[in-house]
Amino acid sequence: MERCINRLRNWRGIATRYDKTPESYEAGLHLCGAMLWLRSIAPHS
Repeated sequence: MERCINRLRNWRGIATRYDKTPESYEAGLHLCGAMLWLRSIAPHS
């Protein structure tokens, strides 16, 4: 869990919460989570 939070903090908008509305912040979390998940299942070359 700690590693996941650290990876989310790499995203500047998530770490500093520049997005003011809760909806846009949640959308950013979903986008970041989806990208992290897709990278984790991608085959490594």
